[in-house]
Amino acid sequence: MLKLFTFRRLSLQNSLCAARCLHTTPILCAEPLKKKKKLDPQIIKQREDRRKKKIEKQIRRLEKNARQLKPVEELEVPMELIQEKQKRLRKLTPINPTELEQRAQLKKQWARYKHEQKVTDFQIIDRLVQSQNKALEELRRESEELYQAAIEMDLQLLPVTLTGPVATPPIKNYVSPDGDYIRQAMKWE
Repeated sequence: MLKLFTFRRLSLQNSLCAARCLHTTPILCAEPLKKKKKLDPQIIKQREDRRKKKIEKQIRRLEKNARQLKPVEELEVPMELIQEKQKRLRKLTPINPTELEQRAQLKKQWARYKHEQKVTDFQIIDRLVQSQNKALEELRRESEELYQAAIEMDLQLLPVTLTGPVATPPIKNYVSPDGDYIRQAMKWE
């Protein structure tokens, strides 16, 4: 009797373990695939023709609309300005040829001066870089520790804050907007 009881306990434990180790997946529970219905070739051809016609229609619509440019409101000139065109035209006196020649000469002189200034600036920068490199090489020959200290970045130089005059002075009693943004762009389809 005792042997039967222990055997039952062992078989129950093994069945629980087997149940825990047994996993089923959707693949194991799958059914055979349904057979595809055979369609009439004429129906298949009609469907393909409909698809082609639909795509061709979309292409024609896109080509038709490609010629039309979307109007840009910012580029349209208001009617008020068109009407005031004659009032706004400035009547400038024609410039005599000697004045034109003087202006051309002045532009050439200015271009030459700025070119020479740029070349001299580059030469100065090149000389400074060469002398810096030469000094660093000499320092390296003297002491590697001093060289490493010299090329180390100074982090105290980075957080620089400068204050100075701004482009325009502040407007007194100006109440700034809250940041509301109203989108006024029109949608075109």
